[in-house]
Amino acid sequence: MHAINYESPNTVADAVKLLAAHGEQARPLCGGTDLIIQLRAGVRRPSYVVDVKNIQEMRRIEFSMQQGLRLGAAVPCIEIYENSDMRKYYPGLTEAAHLIGSLQIQSRASVGGNLCNGSPAADTTPALIALGAKCRVIGPGGERIVAVEDFCTAPGRTVLQPGELLVEFHIPAPARNSSDAYLRFIPRNEMDIAVVGVGAAVTLDPSDDRISAARIGLGAVGPTPIFAREAAQALVGKRISDETIERAAQLAIAATSPIDDMRGTAEFRRHVTGVLTRRVLAKAIERARAAQTSR
Repeated sequence: MHAINYESPNTVADAVKLLAAHGEQARPLCGGTDLIIQLRAGVRRPSYVVDVKNIQEMRRIEFSMQQGLRLGAAVPCIEIYENSDMRKYYPGLTEAAHLIGSLQIQSRASVGGNLCNGSPAADTTPALIALGAKCRVIGPGGERIVAVEDFCTAPGRTVLQPGELLVEFHIPAPARNSSDAYLRFIPRNEMDIAVVGVGAAVTLDPSDDRISAARIGLGAVGPTPIFAREAAQALVGKRISDETIERAAQLAIAATSPIDDMRGTAEFRRHVTGVLTRRVLAKAIERARAAQTSR
């Protein structure tokens, strides 16, 4: 590794000032589980690393049924898994965070870092898309809000401009009769990159067992994570049935553009997308039915 200047600001304003001053030569450090590997491999060669873990605004988990969830971009995944509100109200996102590497990795890695790395196979991104999460981004030009599904622009690339920092996620509070779920397929049991990942969130109309709202996020089946909009819309207003879920699964497959690589062929990824979409919708629906009486 080449010589790097290390900075550890305590406020978002100071972090943005440092990032803006050094432009492309500066990289924020959240958990570092990806960045440090990239530095050692020479994939990235910044002159400045700006450690944001000491910024309290980026380390908070604040939830209320009135305001929803404010999740700091630097919150370690293990803190998400151990948070009772996260497990109760956002189980899909919580289980996605708990799938990122080993417990040691989860104590460092963050959902914000997972998104900013720009990987199409990131576990938490489809779960965030399913929840309709918004990114609060602050830079030298001020503040802006970006939908998670619009954040990644290509493998390893995002909408962040030099000097900008992802500070936190805003996620709506779940309705009483709603829930989410996340599933992935990997070639072995632990600590591998998803071949396919699917997140889904549904809201039910308990009066006639219809789905009143839905969102589906897909990972590792395109150059960026995918919001399967048509698949989700196909569920809205429909009674829950095998046929309804199968229609959504087929539309989810149609939304993909996978590649062949060492972890799976494009044909296999399309097949698994359908399988996981059916399973994750069934899981989210089961949880939503349970939530009708527990919230």
